[in-house]
Amino acid sequence: MSGESAREPDGRPPPRRHGGALLFALLFPTLVAWVYFILLANAPAGLQRVVYAVGKVIQFAFPVYWVWRVERRRIIRPFSARGTGIGIATGAVVVATMFALYFLWLQPSTVFQLAGDRIRTRIASIGIDSRTSFAAVGLFYVLMHSGFEEYYWRWFVFRGLRERFGFLGSTLVSSLGFMSHHVLVLGLYFGALSPATALFSAAVAIGGAIWAWVYEKCDSLVGPWISHALVDAGIFIVGYDIAREVLE
Repeated sequence: MSGESAREPDGRPPPRRHGGALLFALLFPTLVAWVYFILLANAPAGLQRVVYAVGKVIQFAFPVYWVWRVERRRIIRPFSARGTGIGIATGAVVVATMFALYFLWLQPSTVFQLAGDRIRTRIASIGIDSRTSFAAVGLFYVLMHSGFEEYYWRWFVFRGLRERFGFLGSTLVSSLGFMSHHVLVLGLYFGALSPATALFSAAVAIGGAIWAWVYEKCDSLVGPWISHALVDAGIFIVGYDIAREVLE
């Protein structure tokens, strides 16, 4: 077990996080995805953006509130760059695999051609209609959102589950939770029962497991954040290739 799991920044033992807090954290992102991507799919772009922003604020504020106000623990610990190398390495391997699969195999497939139409329609519906706006969203996800997700899924969810289920159990549960809201998004683009949705959902869960392992090994969020950011950058490069004909 890593040093962080053995002792908190304030010197106390790690918390046995309340099951209700962990259940909420596991399920809430899927609820937000369902409302944003499915329930409000045909709503005005402004309403969609507001709902998305509110949902994300609640999601990412919840761990801070819980640890600080309920558990009464310190949140900030000394910065550690441990894991930088392994984060770069794992991210690079995943991105290289992604590019090879997409550009050499998936890009010309009928599955991706149909999904491409749905992705372009979705991008237009939320007001991303230029290369500048697409790049701005991409930079936010790569630099900021990846870090928020790592703090949420690895620092709060995985770490809390680990005190109950150990490394393997917490990795499995947190990775499936991380995957679940992606399933809705992928199902919207590729079809709920499509093999592509199952394949890419499994890839998301594997990514979550890799980042949990990096976090466990390095006792720092830096490694999984870097790895996650690189993967998100690769996803936006693929996304641009799919959507560029509708971007001015």
